[in-house]
Amino acid sequence: MNKIILVILAILVPPLAVYLKTQSAKDTILNVILCFVFWLPAVLHALWLVLK
Repeated sequence: MNKIILVILAILVPPLAVYLKTQSAKDTILNVILCFVFWLPAVLHALWLVLK
């Protein structure tokens, strides 16, 4: 159930899903930057980290 919630968050709010999964500032900051550049790379990065 937890993974399903993280996948939904990865699609809607990618930086939050990355932070909840990794607790890493480096990955979260990278995802925020990707979110500002374009939304799709941030979603892909978040899904990759959540499903890894």
